[in-house]
Amino acid sequence: MSMLNEFKDFAMRGNVVDMAVGIVIGSAFGKIVSAFVGGVLMPPIGLLLGGVDFSDLAITLQAAVGDQSAVTLRYGAFVQTVIDFVIIAFAIFMVVKAMNASKEKPAPAAPPKPSAEELLLTEIRDLLRK
Repeated sequence: MSMLNEFKDFAMRGNVVDMAVGIVIGSAFGKIVSAFVGGVLMPPIGLLLGGVDFSDLAITLQAAVGDQSAVTLRYGAFVQTVIDFVIIAFAIFMVVKAMNASKEKPAPAAPPKPSAEELLLTEIRDLLRK
């Protein structure tokens, strides 16, 4: 089989296509959540904390000297990214939980039929009781 045919078989498997669709939707969902956190959620939180803009929170490690820009530790952007992650993780958890709840539970399996030996032993036991 040629390499092109093998690649086609690999790429057209259901799992690969499903995964690709999930990645595209997930990246779009991540952008939506980032916009929500940055534009809707963080401004009121910053206002409650005294007008703080989280994206501007930073510690200057070294001031700007000449043409060299300042070295800063931007922990505000990190806090915002952590909040993004928590919201995305919670949303994914809720989707998976809903999918698991909607799945049909398999019917309990019927007990296996007794073997010929077990049937014979049951007959002997019943005869001995009489």
